[in-house]
Amino acid sequence: MADSETKSGSTPEKIAKDSISELKIKQIEDEVASSYLLVDIGANLTNSKYSRDLDSVVERAKDAGVKKIMVTGASVQCSKEALRLTRLYPGMLYSSAGIHPHDAKTWTDDCYDIIKELASNPECVAIGECGLDFNRNFSPQDIQMEVFEKQVQLACEVGKPLFLHERDAHDDMVRILGKFKDRMPPAVLHCFTGTSAQALKYLEMGLYIGLTGFLWKDKSDDGVRSILEKGLIPLDRLLIETDAPFMYPNVRGSKIPANIKQALSDRSLSFLNRYCTFQRNEPCALPVIVEMIAAYMKRPVEEVAMATTINAIKLFGFS
Repeated sequence: MADSETKSGSTPEKIAKDSISELKIKQIEDEVASSYLLVDIGANLTNSKYSRDLDSVVERAKDAGVKKIMVTGASVQCSKEALRLTRLYPGMLYSSAGIHPHDAKTWTDDCYDIIKELASNPECVAIGECGLDFNRNFSPQDIQMEVFEKQVQLACEVGKPLFLHERDAHDDMVRILGKFKDRMPPAVLHCFTGTSAQALKYLEMGLYIGLTGFLWKDKSDDGVRSILEKGLIPLDRLLIETDAPFMYPNVRGSKIPANIKQALSDRSLSFLNRYCTFQRNEPCALPVIVEMIAAYMKRPVEEVAMATTINAIKLFGFS
């Protein structure tokens, strides 16, 4: 996929890069040099856990340095609500529209047109969350694959990026995406938790890799920590997200090495410890996540923050 071209003659990578100017990159560099300027590419702000204090959640995110948040659409109703939230917080919140593999069994004949209509709005910047989850199998696997393929087809039709979910379904994910390699728009594998071989395959296909606070509990020999330590994910393919209210980064856990804990700033920890819990993570946890990633990569956190922000703007075309 990385070498493939769309019908217009542009590669997915070129499509993404063309959406941001060199001047804009320089402006981002200058801002990140003085403070974090982050983009949370995946937060489930339609979750009922935010129903009473979403204003405060969004304000805390801003205070923590999170400048843009993509609100994840995981069902038709959720996608509609995500779009509604973007109107309440213009310029801060954006949305995606799609059906999560858990809910693939709810797909009906009119879902395609409904998602397409939602995606026609400029605030809706991606198709998804869609994909395959053979770990929990809340929907039958054959239905998951059928519904996923329809959403990839839709993304190709409307020309918007894909926000992908994959658990224990790597081979089928690769196979289905491969059917569209000559015309598929850019895509991100959200909340990646796989192996180095799987990460390399997705990167070879031209995908971005999204990482969350899952880092705190990953201790496998060939998991996300190892992938970062080996430098297998190029900075220009890395994105960050909280997946709030899920994936709380428990930085006090014994699984996190002492040198990683020491790399976390007091300011970032203050947001995490004061406002986030296992029961409800928030976008204001994003600074801790980027600091952990940078520590495992042995790179300056400002460099990682800047790169992931630029990548998000390229991919999703944020204003």
